[in-house]
Amino acid sequence: MTRNLDRLLRPRTITVIGGGAWCRQVIEQCQKMGFDGQVWPVHPSAQEISGVRTFPSVGDLPGAPDASFVGVNRDATIDIVRSLSAMNAGGAVCFASGFLEAVAEDSTGADLQAQLLCAAGDMPILGPNCYGFINYLDGALLWPDQHGGQRVQSGVALVTQSSNIAINLTMQQRGLPLAYIVTAGNQAQTGISQISRALLDDPRVTALGLHIEGIGDLRAFEGLATHARALGKPIVAIKVGRSAQARAATVSHTASLAGDDAGADALLARLGIARLADLPSFIETLKLLHITGPLTQSTVATISCSGGEASLAADTGDALGVTFPPLNSRQELDLRAALGPRVALANPLDYHTYIWRDVPAMTRAFAAMADRAIAITILIADFPRPDRCSPEDWDSVIDAAIGAARQTGAHYGVAATLPELMPEPVAETLIAAGIVPFCGLTEALTACAAAAIQAPPDTDPILLPRPDATAVLIPEASAKTRLAAHGLRIPRATRCASAADVAQAAERMGFPIALKGEGIAHKTEAGAVRLNITSAQLAQDAAQGMAAPGFLVEEMIMGAVAELLVGVVRDPAHGFVLTIAAGGTLTEIMKDSVSLLVPASAASVERALADLRIAPVLRGYRGAQPAKIDAILRAIQAVQDYTLANADEVLEIEVNPLICTPNDAIAADALLRCTK
Repeated sequence: MTRNLDRLLRPRTITVIGGGAWCRQVIEQCQKMGFDGQVWPVHPSAQEISGVRTFPSVGDLPGAPDASFVGVNRDATIDIVRSLSAMNAGGAVCFASGFLEAVAEDSTGADLQAQLLCAAGDMPILGPNCYGFINYLDGALLWPDQHGGQRVQSGVALVTQSSNIAINLTMQQRGLPLAYIVTAGNQAQTGISQISRALLDDPRVTALGLHIEGIGDLRAFEGLATHARALGKPIVAIKVGRSAQARAATVSHTASLAGDDAGADALLARLGIARLADLPSFIETLKLLHITGPLTQSTVATISCSGGEASLAADTGDALGVTFPPLNSRQELDLRAALGPRVALANPLDYHTYIWRDVPAMTRAFAAMADRAIAITILIADFPRPDRCSPEDWDSVIDAAIGAARQTGAHYGVAATLPELMPEPVAETLIAAGIVPFCGLTEALTACAAAAIQAPPDTDPILLPRPDATAVLIPEASAKTRLAAHGLRIPRATRCASAADVAQAAERMGFPIALKGEGIAHKTEAGAVRLNITSAQLAQDAAQGMAAPGFLVEEMIMGAVAELLVGVVRDPAHGFVLTIAAGGTLTEIMKDSVSLLVPASAASVERALADLRIAPVLRGYRGAQPAKIDAILRAIQAVQDYTLANADEVLEIEVNPLICTPNDAIAADALLRCTK
């Protein structure tokens, strides 16, 4: 068990070990940021670094340091970490590279990383191959480069595996107060989940942002999400490093529908962690969460003095899943009193410029727009560039926004349609007043949607995947039998070895029948499926035309309302990905799918079905009979139950199509790949 990270991340004594510009930068950054603890440089020959007395070795230090920046080569790093651990130091940042991340170029890297872990013992280490961290709350920086941040009283914490991304995030000019920024490097010992829990435990941290390349320990990540919810502190993430792990060697349509990154999407959604696609939206979401906390709903009102901006807000919000509730009678009455008769009242609102510069009137109008049905009211205002224009006329917007927020107690934001038209001094003024300064309208509405994400009702631990092994394709009839043992409804069927056997089996079963060639993954593409066969001779002829080692004669399922696909793919990085989609031969073209992680609750599965574009058909479209939803849910649960019972073996399952009728849901085809 690793020692508590608190000493490392909130140190009173810092040791900087090494020479050159890197270590000098660490010392000078601490001095510049007003760190009021002690800094002990270690250098074998220098008497001082940046005016601070040095010590010739770790053993000569006056005590065990809370935090150590180890800025020496990789071999020396191992010895120094061993010495620090032995003296009960709080923890170390391992700056050196050339460990496991370099194993493709240097085969000794993996062994050196193992030696480093042994040397550290239970002393926390960050890295190797990382820049370290900045604690903007206490002015403690184990950081060997420039940064753009400043001391704060509270703010968000950021954790990233990329030191360069970390530097860039400190340079943002959007007003986001940073409490911590921590780089995890190789995560050789201390992963993002451990680091993040320690940061969230600081009461001065309001929210957590993660830049993730790989999650690693899924159980620890689940624990982090649970811990954050218990503290009431939201997490948002950018997940990069999209890989083909979930699709490697798969043969079903399920993997194609799920895509390379469905597992990550499903994992973050399951844990209630909003996923952002870009750094600007990531920053704006964290800014919103820092000021307001999570939003209860994704309802927004916008106010601007331009019809063009009002239309832009409506169109942008519609694409992002943000809704603009219509004005109620109270809002209309108060707005009419503030704006007069010449303004058309709506949400989004174009309030024109009749009351521009009239701060009391603007305050009344902005206050009138807020309502309990609105999660946040956003004033759209692009501030003139101060180097060429005078921004004084826009002071009225700031004053009115602050006045409306104080009067109503509601959440307010001010959004510039272009990011560069929200000056940082204005952003800081608004934040101090509890108003969110949004840099960019798209980013603002993206943040509103992300801040309203709620954790779904799945609290059971996800099913962890074992490493992949040699795959075996199970014959369709056997696959169906295995799944049927867990509750999946399947058609009556007979396996046949020859075309003559097919004719006899078809006669016994009764017509119409379906005929399939066995041993073929994608039967339709291979011409190995014939439907609605109405005679024994047609059945025999169809079998003779199929290049298959065996055949399956099945009863033809009639009266379909819709066809679905239900599949599971083992994703080594995220768990078992359950995909529910519009099925049939056009499933990959339709791309109408939702992915969850096993086990998914009935509530989550129902919501997934409702989110499909084909959902109206399942409910009975234009007077047609609806599908039996309970039967569909039982079929999906049967696939999950088989997966749970055979997790060590399952690599891939696909039921396609699941024929959904008014009375049942029957698996017309099933593919199963297992390790045995």
